[in-house]
Amino acid sequence: MNKTIIPIILAFILIASVSALDINVQKKSSGEVMILGLDKPAVFNLSITNHGPADNLMFYTFFSPSTYPKGTVSLGVGETKNVQLEIYPPEKIKTGYYTFDYFIKGQDSSEISQKLTVNVITLSDAFEIGSGEVDTNSNSINIYIQNKVNTNFDNVNAEFTSPFFDLKKTFSLGPYEKKEFTIELNKDDFKKLLAGYYTMNADIDVNNVKTNVEGIIKFNEKDQLVTTKKDYGLIINTQIITKTNEGNVLETSETIIKKNTLSRLFTTFTPEPTSVDKQGMKYYYTWKNQINPGDKVEITVRTNWIFPIILLALIIAIAVLTKLTSERNIVLRKRVSFIRAKGGEFALKVSVFVHAKRYIEKVNIIERLPPLVKLHERFGVETPTRINEKAKRIEWNFDKLEAGETRTLNYIIYSKIGVLGKFALPRTMAVYEKDGKVKEDSSNKTFFIAEQIKELED
Repeated sequence: MNKTIIPIILAFILIASVSALDINVQKKSSGEVMILGLDKPAVFNLSITNHGPADNLMFYTFFSPSTYPKGTVSLGVGETKNVQLEIYPPEKIKTGYYTFDYFIKGQDSSEISQKLTVNVITLSDAFEIGSGEVDTNSNSINIYIQNKVNTNFDNVNAEFTSPFFDLKKTFSLGPYEKKEFTIELNKDDFKKLLAGYYTMNADIDVNNVKTNVEGIIKFNEKDQLVTTKKDYGLIINTQIITKTNEGNVLETSETIIKKNTLSRLFTTFTPEPTSVDKQGMKYYYTWKNQINPGDKVEITVRTNWIFPIILLALIIAIAVLTKLTSERNIVLRKRVSFIRAKGGEFALKVSVFVHAKRYIEKVNIIERLPPLVKLHERFGVETPTRINEKAKRIEWNFDKLEAGETRTLNYIIYSKIGVLGKFALPRTMAVYEKDGKVKEDSSNKTFFIAEQIKELED
């Protein structure tokens, strides 16, 4: 080999070794992501130290159609600089982890390659939502939304919905940031909900890319069955029993009403009881109900004492009348009947039955005649003792009447003037002595209705 060529080769090697890219690259970030449909780059934080001469560095990759920074980054001798390398997602890509090469090229066209890994996700994978627990006494609830990835979101529009509330919010979220919101609750919105787990939905819009995220709300169990009673009325007594489920679990309710043999006959129930049990003289009515949260059961028990009071009054009246009758010494029963006279006059036959219940003496039966009538001369077996036509009075006298003895007194009255409508005859009076005391009794009052030609007695 020519001795002059050797120095030239050594010179080229020396120049090449001096001008070759001599940098140290360290990746300072982690968890970089790309989001499908969102024109947003994955950002890699690189720390680059230059161990060679001053240089201008250019970054590129075949994985992405677009990277940043554009142009070159200057780096002096021994200088360390932080560079944010932004890699935009390719046009056609699916979710998953991708490892790709990127290149750093010096101004002398020397370059080095490094490998990066990125996770491609959907927008819904970037968020998590959740809430605190709710119970029947809750007036508010805290909910949250968290950014699960290492990227920044500006102008996030979110609409939160659940059986407990609705909420719309606009906000920004930094990498891994969590935002909380306090929501006032209206108990009427969830008073009929059962305890358990409920879904909370968030409709999220980021730069016109929309997604839906679900979370869970726990509705804590609470038993609260409230019973109220109303009782009013004396003659018509009404009981209203109301059971309201103010908790959030299904409640089993049992209501028992006790009635005696008499009161049950005049009692009605709304609704009808589930079962009826008899124990001696008592009746037990039972209602069994399943009551949902927010619902109520109303039981009405009505006892109407009007009919038994009327019945009792009648019984008392009959008893009093029977007692009064049983205490009488003489019973007078009067009856009237229509008869046809030969001359066509209006005529009535009057019969008075005198019944002695006990021994009595000096009995005087007094009969008064109504006006406008005349007394016929014919009588029955018992002839009157005295007749006073002017005073319209007839009397029968008996020295005594034995206990159980009955006398029948008959007479006829007539009138040449026709009688229409209701024709009344006075009561028959009896004056007598019993055990040396003068006493009186009277008969029933008798009516005659001329149009119907029949007798009515009271």
